[in-house]
Amino acid sequence: MTEIESLSPADAANELMRLAKQIAHHNKRYHAEDSPEISDADYDALVRRNNEIEAAFPDLIRADSPNRLVGAAVEASPLAKVAHAARMMSLDNAFSGEDVEEFAARVRRFLNLGEGEAVALTAEDKIDGLSCSLRYEQGRLVQAATRGDGAVGEDVTANVRTIGDIPQELAGEAPDVFEIRGEVYMAKSDFAALNARLMEEGRALAAQRGQEFDPATVRQFANPRNAAAGSLRQKDASVTASRPLRFLAHGWGEASAVPADTQFDMMQRIAAWGVPVSPLLKRFEGVAEVLAHYRTIEAERAEMPYDIDGVVYKVDRLDWQQRLGFVAKAPRWAIAHKFPAERAQTTLEAIDIQVGRTGKLTPVGRLTPVTVGGVVVSNVTLHNRDEIGRLGVRPGDRVVIQRAGDVIPQVVENLTRDEDRAAYIFPDHCPVCGSEAVAEEGEVDVRCTGGLICNAQKFERLRHFVSRGALDIEGLGEKSIQEFLDLGWLDKGPADIFRLKNHRDELLGREGWKEKSVDNLFTAIEAKRSPDAARLLFGLGIRHIGAVTARDLLKGLGDIALLPAKAAEIQAYLDANPQAEGESDGKYQTRKMDAIKAILEVRADGIGPAVAEALGDFFHEPHNRALWDDLLSEVSPPPYVVETRESEVSGMTVVFTGKLETMSRDEAKAQAEALGAKAAGSVSAKTDLVVAGPGAGSKLKQASALGIRVIDEAEWAKIVEASG
Repeated sequence: MTEIESLSPADAANELMRLAKQIAHHNKRYHAEDSPEISDADYDALVRRNNEIEAAFPDLIRADSPNRLVGAAVEASPLAKVAHAARMMSLDNAFSGEDVEEFAARVRRFLNLGEGEAVALTAEDKIDGLSCSLRYEQGRLVQAATRGDGAVGEDVTANVRTIGDIPQELAGEAPDVFEIRGEVYMAKSDFAALNARLMEEGRALAAQRGQEFDPATVRQFANPRNAAAGSLRQKDASVTASRPLRFLAHGWGEASAVPADTQFDMMQRIAAWGVPVSPLLKRFEGVAEVLAHYRTIEAERAEMPYDIDGVVYKVDRLDWQQRLGFVAKAPRWAIAHKFPAERAQTTLEAIDIQVGRTGKLTPVGRLTPVTVGGVVVSNVTLHNRDEIGRLGVRPGDRVVIQRAGDVIPQVVENLTRDEDRAAYIFPDHCPVCGSEAVAEEGEVDVRCTGGLICNAQKFERLRHFVSRGALDIEGLGEKSIQEFLDLGWLDKGPADIFRLKNHRDELLGREGWKEKSVDNLFTAIEAKRSPDAARLLFGLGIRHIGAVTARDLLKGLGDIALLPAKAAEIQAYLDANPQAEGESDGKYQTRKMDAIKAILEVRADGIGPAVAEALGDFFHEPHNRALWDDLLSEVSPPPYVVETRESEVSGMTVVFTGKLETMSRDEAKAQAEALGAKAAGSVSAKTDLVVAGPGAGSKLKQASALGIRVIDEAEWAKIVEASG
């Protein structure tokens, strides 16, 4: 019996739940935020573990199984959304020659082929870029979109038009409709030149302002993939135009006709239309030949002009591809053969703590430079406090580092952990602002509680404060916020936004600021002197307090000024009423949640210990209380009143489940509240209506079993529209 087979069903279910959450988090970091936290190899290991447990316990496969999801949702993206006519899929992975042989054997079994029938395969390098679909109609480019979650992506048409590799019109005759799919990427040399240029621009700006240049203030890209993704997903296409992006096609989506019978011939046709295709794309007659091609590409990998992380094999015959079809998120006729991680030994010279824009403290190891896979590595991620403890690393240790997937080098082994030296002590205060640094219960990440007073977080916190979902101050964008921060005009936090008018004369003397633009900005700011209280609370960026939670809190309190006292009251209760001896965890949590809701005068399911702890942490810091008082000296939010209108769902309890394609979950819940309904998180006998999107799972089944009315998103939109 294997280790997985020896798991109890309960343990297997719990692990699948944890894996689904972990993988979804890393999908979001990689696909949506262009900021991966772990290497490709570590990510692949999580997916493999998930797949092995699902294979052993098929009855436990979850609706949110990683095998059913592609990429990451784009709800939070500022770009317009695009529904793909044909879903953009992912690929299953192979990690050895045996895996590739098994893939070929599965194909043969599925097609019921005889011994003498060969399965021709194409093989091409798997480029490490951002997936993109180009839609051509009558040979002209009409739309470009990122993959997103496979069903809905981001509209990047204007940005793609600036990429020289991508033709605006296809050469020769093409089908009336043809979607070309591939990867937007940045060559290694262009990536290096871009980072050098950003550094020089930072140096020139500091000189212009008469300031000492600090390289740490220049935001540089970590790797070519992040650079390509960040450059393409811009609201301002001129930014994309200034970045050296390129494109390689690897397939197609919706097509009114496919003028070839094989994958290889179709890719040659796409190349003839003027769209770049990998020069390493070749067709082979068997597994031995594709594996030889894989080894050739692997040997040349370090010298290639762009980053790759494997080789992709596809069944060549298109009629066979059609017969093979798809599993949940990937085609049966293709597989990605990933490269193994590359390793080397070196010395860990120091551990530095970097504070991210969300307050997360990330340890970075400074190494004696060493070459790994043709690349000189001098820094390595140590991920978090727990990872340092697991490895037992300290400055001076001899370590094995691994570079996997051309993303983030990492330490995989400490060769000198048994040496008698003191352990590394992870800081409990932020190295930037000195505020407490804490990890919430059940979480590994340590975060600075300084919030808006922490220089590492100021920009991101202020950007969030003025964003559309918060105060929505028109004209105060990222560029202006950074400029005002550099000038020292926003040092005290968001309250300083309302004091910018004191700098009117100075601002008029700056490049790009004319009298009309200055007056428009100040008018927009003054219009927010009496902001919606829930938007104001959400804008502060307190952990666990999103737009819906902010509204739920204010529905109970009414007056936002009561929050500090309520937070202190909650903390006093928790200190005075710990878990009693013999009291079960479940009973204690219920008692604690009931007390918190009573203090906050709310009944919402989403208001519990995590929210209470976040409020307590925020108001525990004297600088946050000072920031709060300062802000309320500049703005006067009126009492919070929920305005509702009569509708056919007034008084009902509504549950949203599955993938919402035209709005975020918060927007949906806000709509329900505005229509006089209660938005609940789970289905029960008290539920009156379920709105189900694609991928709806257990909640939809439960609704059907209980005989609850179920509608789709389009029907919900009609209800909203009918209510005026």
